[in-house]
Amino acid sequence: MKKVFAVLMFIALGTTFPLLAEDNYNPIQSSVYSLGVSPDAVASGMGDLGAATTPDVYSQYWNPSKYAFIENTAGFALSYTPWLSKLSSDINLTSLMGYYKLDDIQSLSGSLRYFSLGEVILRSMLSDPGYTIQPYEMEFDVAYSRLLSERFSMGVSLRYILSDLMSGDDPAGSAFAADIAGYYNAPVYFGRERGSVAFGFNVSNIGSKISYDGGNNNYFLPANLRLGGSLNYPMDDYNVLRFSADVNKLLVPTPQDSIDNGEGISPIQAIFTSFNDAPNGFKEELQEIYWSIGAEYAYNDQFFVRGGYYFEHEYKGNRKFFTFGAGFKMSMLRLDASYLVSQAQSNPLDGTLRFSLAFDMEGLRVLLDR
Repeated sequence: MKKVFAVLMFIALGTTFPLLAEDNYNPIQSSVYSLGVSPDAVASGMGDLGAATTPDVYSQYWNPSKYAFIENTAGFALSYTPWLSKLSSDINLTSLMGYYKLDDIQSLSGSLRYFSLGEVILRSMLSDPGYTIQPYEMEFDVAYSRLLSERFSMGVSLRYILSDLMSGDDPAGSAFAADIAGYYNAPVYFGRERGSVAFGFNVSNIGSKISYDGGNNNYFLPANLRLGGSLNYPMDDYNVLRFSADVNKLLVPTPQDSIDNGEGISPIQAIFTSFNDAPNGFKEELQEIYWSIGAEYAYNDQFFVRGGYYFEHEYKGNRKFFTFGAGFKMSMLRLDASYLVSQAQSNPLDGTLRFSLAFDMEGLRVLLDR
């Protein structure tokens, strides 16, 4: 079971393993790796960020509290991400998400994510013909968000997680988790033009551990702290520039040795100890912070061009890449695409292409009434 778990960890994350001394390379280990895969082409086009970006239908993953500020009444979106396409053609993430505004200050939202790990052949030895399994991970969540003041909102998500690695007679792993998020948005003026500045946070995947062998071994969910800021700069009535940045810290114990998996530490305890448990002290704690920066140009809120950069320290996974994206929006429909260009050598994530399709229910209703 542990061999299967290790293989699927590499497949899901697409981590680049650098040629480094073993003592230095110490990535944080957790389970249900699909929870860390960006589901939409909008945020992915700006370097995988979204804590404080403009509220949209994809906010469920990045910061559900943003829905309280969204202008339209309802919407839903479908997103498809081929994953590690250089290694396999059947690994992918499919996401469905949507929201509904109850009134001017409250919103409900939800999402369903299905991560297929493709076909995996298991063998006990090289001469063994083996057998094929099709592991997958699935998550379903709902969220409630509410304005607490004119400029600040908060939201909470509840999530059910199913991870089926299909290894022999081992049962599928399941877990429950929650997110707590907040979003602040205020106007700023550039001469006569009105822009905005925003800040957001999301503490995600706070929940139970997950087991694949009836509780003999338990693994942490990828609990994560995301902080972000964003600035909207209107050049004129039609042209807008948006600049954003996110920083992240996994709230999971740092391995103390090659076989350490945090046994004896509860998920809640791990959230607090994760800030000072690195074997090499504060220097290594800083290495565990990964960040993204991104920008978006919008013309008349209809045409979009995006770019971004994602950085993870070489001793903690070495995911470093540039992203590019574009989008088109009509009254009822929005289509977006993004493309990833790896900076690290031999990264199987290089060339990852995402597509997202979103629908505005208000625009759809107007079209049907014509």
